[in-house]
Amino acid sequence: MKEIQTRAIHAGRPLPRIESAVVTPIFQTTIYEYHGEPYHDVGYLRLSTTPNHRVLSKRIADLEGSESALVTGSGMAAISGVLLTFLASGDHLLLQDCTYGGTSGLLNKELSKLGIRYTTIDAQDPASWKMLLTPSTKAIYVETLSNPLLELADLEAIVEFAQENGLVSIIDNTFASPAQCQPILLGFDIVLESCTKYLNGHNDLAAGCVAGTQKNVNRIKHTLDHLGGHLDAHGCFLLERGLKTLGLRVAHQSQSATRIAERLSRHPAVAQVSYPGLVIHPQHARAKRLLKGFGGMMSFELRGGLSAAEQFLGALEIAIVAPSLGGPESLIVRPAAAVHSGLSAEERARSGITDGLIRFSVGLEGTDDLLADLLSALGSVTGE
Repeated sequence: MKEIQTRAIHAGRPLPRIESAVVTPIFQTTIYEYHGEPYHDVGYLRLSTTPNHRVLSKRIADLEGSESALVTGSGMAAISGVLLTFLASGDHLLLQDCTYGGTSGLLNKELSKLGIRYTTIDAQDPASWKMLLTPSTKAIYVETLSNPLLELADLEAIVEFAQENGLVSIIDNTFASPAQCQPILLGFDIVLESCTKYLNGHNDLAAGCVAGTQKNVNRIKHTLDHLGGHLDAHGCFLLERGLKTLGLRVAHQSQSATRIAERLSRHPAVAQVSYPGLVIHPQHARAKRLLKGFGGMMSFELRGGLSAAEQFLGALEIAIVAPSLGGPESLIVRPAAAVHSGLSAEERARSGITDGLIRFSVGLEGTDDLLADLLSALGSVTGE
């Protein structure tokens, strides 16, 4: 198999090249001539059947190691499309106990209205999962690296458990991206990602994707064809452009984050750093085995709690306080105030999301510059 840097540029490209164009042109049209195709295959932008969509689907499937893939209008479109495809009224889901706030919000605020229920599981304790099964349990949903605490679930045990109990195994691979992990190759049924983050990597596009077997992806596509969760042609162009540098970007961010995490873990103002590349991380050995590099995401707890966190964020000059990740600009945020603000204080406490917790997405800036910025801001907290 070719290296990811090569596949991210060339996989799925149209051959012969369209009008000899090296870059896939933007097909700025909503409709195409009809030739008797069934509804879901008609050439129409909302049905994700344009040439731009086809190139992306093939490339993302190649990167994920899947039979098929589908690009969507956002990460939440991917999440909602998957859950509404495999869960119906009365069905039950097993959900990792600390997940992206948008996922839990969707389940709590919207899917609960449809009679879809879920129970949280400790992704590190396979022995406890069996007792949470019900006759209506249909799927199990986890994240490769949890948001925001960077826990690495026991992925192999989850696949085995799902297969033994006839469950659809779903994983959100956003924090890792296929540059770090290919859950399909571990046996997961469905992989989804917010392409807004690492796959696009430029903080200028909202998109998502799902990957799996042709049968499963077709089912999800049919759901999203009705919901309208498509990506426009220019968005497809931007995402294809972003994918071309995925391997290079993630490699730099991973190397930079490793240095930064090691330094922060020794700082007196920092109570704890959660980063799978640290030897003290509880799943470090698993991360070494399952991941290609440790990624650009980390979280850390400041000893001074809320006041220290706010003072620290206000003193930064390079890192930008903003609730996203995976782009060239380093982004930093307090999850309790942004990404997980939709959860109650009690729910955040149960998930380990305190007021002094900081989530940091390491960008493409110079590592020494980022370290100097972070250490200077921490100095404003300690008075040094």
